[in-house]
Amino acid sequence: MPIAVYLFSVCTFAFGLSEFVVAGLVSAMADSLHARIEAVGTAIAAYAFGAAIGAPLLTAWVAHWRDRRILACAMAILAVGSGLMSVSATLPVLLGVRFAVGLAHGVFMAVASDAATRLVEPARAGRAVAVVWIGLTVALALGVPLGTFLGSLWSWRLVFLAIGVLALVGLGGLLCCMPGRSTPPQPDAQSGSQSGSQPGSQPGSQAGSQPGQLAGQGPSRRGSVPPRPQAGSGMAAGLRAIAHPRMLMTAGVGALVSVATFCFFTYVSPYLLQVTGAGVRQLSTAMLLFGLFSIGGNLLGGYLADRMDPDRAAMLALAALVATMLALFQFRASSWAVLALAGALGLVFFCIVTVLTLRLLKQAQHYVPAFTAVAAGLNIASFNLGTAVGGGLGSLTIAWARLPVLPLAGAAAALAAMTALWWQSTCADITRTA
Repeated sequence: MPIAVYLFSVCTFAFGLSEFVVAGLVSAMADSLHARIEAVGTAIAAYAFGAAIGAPLLTAWVAHWRDRRILACAMAILAVGSGLMSVSATLPVLLGVRFAVGLAHGVFMAVASDAATRLVEPARAGRAVAVVWIGLTVALALGVPLGTFLGSLWSWRLVFLAIGVLALVGLGGLLCCMPGRSTPPQPDAQSGSQSGSQPGSQPGSQAGSQPGQLAGQGPSRRGSVPPRPQAGSGMAAGLRAIAHPRMLMTAGVGALVSVATFCFFTYVSPYLLQVTGAGVRQLSTAMLLFGLFSIGGNLLGGYLADRMDPDRAAMLALAALVATMLALFQFRASSWAVLALAGALGLVFFCIVTVLTLRLLKQAQHYVPAFTAVAAGLNIASFNLGTAVGGGLGSLTIAWARLPVLPLAGAAAALAAMTALWWQSTCADITRTA
């Protein structure tokens, strides 16, 4: 695997920390900024709104740029933004900076996922994407709990300062390992013998290849990214592709799943400290369990998607999400039960994310095969938009109903996702039989 792919993972780790560490620092940030808890909770929503906009729209806008330039700009924004967050004196300033960093997050995840598939041979494209995304999961599993613990003991500002330093490390690595010019790698003897090119073809030609793949060629060891295939007529064509009804319906289910999860998870800190009566160490444990079980959720989602129909797998996982939310409300007085259920929430959520991601990519390959990279942006946008809306729903729930009711609002959103998925599956069955 080229070193650039692993650098992508380091960068996604930094972005993942920046997005989610706030969930464990809400109480400390509210005290420092002299703001209400529900207001500080919108810091995740502001970031997620930025990612939701950046992933499909900005990715289509900068699609003619070289990958190195796009990714380096995104990391520079994260580095500068993290420094600004660490010195923010008021909540509005913090929210504005997080929105800007969220824009960079969405672009980076979409472009890095697409670039990783072109850095390796087609047979390893799936593993390359998994390496990119594992950084985000590890951020939840290890980085967020550690950041929560250190931020609660010392200062949440130091956590964001450390993220800025990590972003600079990632930026330096990208500039060193990704050449300025995106030139196709030269095939070695083995790849050349397998290329199947016709006499007279030029080295690096893509004869017989699918969009986004280089036929019979492996990646350059220095990390050069083959040029992105040209398709359509720029940003307008890409936006028309992601507006396909099938794509939007699947993305809508993903958004509702994030609404259900982050309606609760955004406020897990005050929920554990105030409703359950847990301490800071138990809060860090809850965040750790959520992250660790999210890794298992990724693996479980892939297993279910391979073993059964994606719609059926998603329906089963959604039912588990509803049950988890109801249990969080029912056993809210037991700290140990809530800790265990925090792990279950991570398992179920990332299981659903994996299943729905595979479902959307398969639909993109069928309906809009020339725009799978932009479709990846739509997938990122749907989950981040749901994260933002979920934080807003949680804030309204706290203001109008009380903090203990949060899991019930999440359960309602999960039921809505189940209904939407059932309706989509039914419509698809009717279309196939017509």
